[in-house]
Amino acid sequence: MSTDIADAPAASLSNPMTAKRRDLALRIAVPFATVAALVVVWGLYVKLSGVAPYILPGPGAVASAFVSDWGTLAPALWVTTKITLMSLLLALVGGVGFAIFLVQSRWIEIAFYPLAVILQVTPIVAISPLILIYAPSTQVALLICAFLVAFFPILSNMVQGLKSVDHNLINLFELYGASRWQTLLYLKLPAAQPYFMTGLRIGGGLALIAAVVAEFAAGSAGAGSGLAFRLLEAQYRMNIPRLFAALLMLSLLGVAIFAITSFISWLSLHRWHESSLKREN
Repeated sequence: MSTDIADAPAASLSNPMTAKRRDLALRIAVPFATVAALVVVWGLYVKLSGVAPYILPGPGAVASAFVSDWGTLAPALWVTTKITLMSLLLALVGGVGFAIFLVQSRWIEIAFYPLAVILQVTPIVAISPLILIYAPSTQVALLICAFLVAFFPILSNMVQGLKSVDHNLINLFELYGASRWQTLLYLKLPAAQPYFMTGLRIGGGLALIAAVVAEFAAGSAGAGSGLAFRLLEAQYRMNIPRLFAALLMLSLLGVAIFAITSFISWLSLHRWHESSLKREN
């Protein structure tokens, strides 16, 4: 009887840990199993239908191209990754800074926020030729295009977060004589953190999309070109396995960016915000 009582706390501690590990394993295994099943269906369809490889290559042909063309695709992947991350960083700095500027006054927001909306609703493909003309280099033009697309989601989420602070807390800070910058630093910015993290996740994906679309519009080629040019090159040469391999690289890059930004969001919010807390019921 005494042994059972002594072992009860250890069992109660181990069961939540076991359940947590099982949940994590399922979260990883189920998506991988789904993707594996789709790849199997894809391979069976190609094999049974007899479709030509230049129309739809099988998974084996794509994997072979992924390995054999790695020396060509890897530098292009690095170029696209670099443009995406740099534009996202600039969008984070610019979006947060401009959001802080906008919320300082209602008249400032009325005067300048429509300009950001105009930049957002204007298709990047329409203004990319002008950016290519005025930018000092193609890489700078691609960076500007990706920045413009990723900038507005971060800005709009940050503005919404800064304006969503509880007015009772603002009144409390005013009661204790806090300055405007103290209120911003110790109240508004922490309260806007969940909105910022949402903008970060959205902006990360949009920065990658914009980098690829901008390179399509720019038509850049050569050693400094990214994966968008390799896609076009594979299409013109009817090298469809390489095209699929480049698409796979872009997809993996997008998944990696989303996973990293989601992990950053979890690190920032999991201890206190309701959206990241694990409920017991």
